[in-house]
Amino acid sequence: MHTHAFPALLAACLGGALAAQNLPALPKGYDPALWEKACRLHFAATVIDTHSDTTSRILDEDFDMGRRAPDGHMDLPRIAEGGLDAQFYSIYVAAEYAGEEDPATARSRKESKPDFSARRALDMIDGLVRTVERHPERMVLCTSPAELRAAVAAGRHAALMGIEGGHAIEGDLALLRQFHRLGVRYMTLTHTNHNQYADSCAPAEPRWNGINRLGVKVVREMNRLGMLVDVSHVSDAAFFAVLEVTRAPVILSHSSCRALAGHRRNVTDDMLRALARNGGVIMINFNGGFVDAEYGKRYDAWRAPLRIRERAIEARHGADSPEAKQAIAALRKEHADREPERPPLAALIDHIVHALDVAGEDHVGLGSDFDGVPSVPRGLEDVTCLPRITYELLQRGRSEAAVTKVLGGNLLRVFAAAEAKAKELRGEAPFRNDPATDSLPWR
Repeated sequence: MHTHAFPALLAACLGGALAAQNLPALPKGYDPALWEKACRLHFAATVIDTHSDTTSRILDEDFDMGRRAPDGHMDLPRIAEGGLDAQFYSIYVAAEYAGEEDPATARSRKESKPDFSARRALDMIDGLVRTVERHPERMVLCTSPAELRAAVAAGRHAALMGIEGGHAIEGDLALLRQFHRLGVRYMTLTHTNHNQYADSCAPAEPRWNGINRLGVKVVREMNRLGMLVDVSHVSDAAFFAVLEVTRAPVILSHSSCRALAGHRRNVTDDMLRALARNGGVIMINFNGGFVDAEYGKRYDAWRAPLRIRERAIEARHGADSPEAKQAIAALRKEHADREPERPPLAALIDHIVHALDVAGEDHVGLGSDFDGVPSVPRGLEDVTCLPRITYELLQRGRSEAAVTKVLGGNLLRVFAAAEAKAKELRGEAPFRNDPATDSLPWR
């Protein structure tokens, strides 16, 4: 036998063994022994992702998660293949649903528009609940760490909910409590807009210089309820203000590291260290533009003129019409070969490793933003590729214990800490709105 043929033969033999054991096929270029080790670790761990926008597909496209889809990032068949045990589904409320005028971001109007934020959130929740009811053998709605663990033990996918866009509560603490009663277990305090109580990182000019007094109440009421406070999307000033007033660890449900990619949605090393002191967790975002800022610029330059043409098609045919969808699909296909090359999986692993080095192995997790981002790294095309993250982290010398924490252990710890704090605060009076003082500076 020629010695150079042995590695290929070994890979073929082990690849067949993996298939026989129902483990994922060996990716090209991967070490067979390490891949088998990674797969065994991955499928033994509790794998949790804190942010997916598949709920938008469910509501807006009548998407059925029960069938394997030819597009998008996830559905129940692919979730099972990727070993994803639990998913926080985004109850995403776009800024356009907010009716409040924001002088920092909105155009002046003679009359304020109505606020449909809470209505949109309710529709999102209904869409996810209907999906769970449609596939009760394969998934279950969970609201606590114990329910999540029980679902995983029973072989069912654990579906949880997190509001993205704190304007969904319309500045009303009673609405916050109602969403908690419906099963929402985290809330991202802002999205791309400033709202009634907190500043977003997106607009250049702040509104509250972080948060106002209502913002303090929102955070502390979430602590009292046991809801995780999510500081992805908020301004740097709001981030540090929240860490001062929270009584429980917080999360960044889908953010990456600014030291590696200078996008304002990412967080600085000082923020990572502050998060570690708080006991919280950053869940690394898979968005290509957050992983590689230069790629993001190239993508935006490619996408901008295409979007202008898409809007013209929507204006001509109607945004939701079959004619518009068909024409836009053809337009995108025509320009697909000009799309910039996506960053490699290694670039995403760089962010995870950087966060591990700066914040520590107890403070890092995964927040993919699947079905909510325009691109993901090469090699991580959808949820079935998640075991590759486990492989890459092991290959970089991270311990099995550390990798297990990243895959879901850290989020479970913080989730349990929020629940424990709520039990500790049981008996405390609920916070109430006060229109006379809520908009005042918080200190």
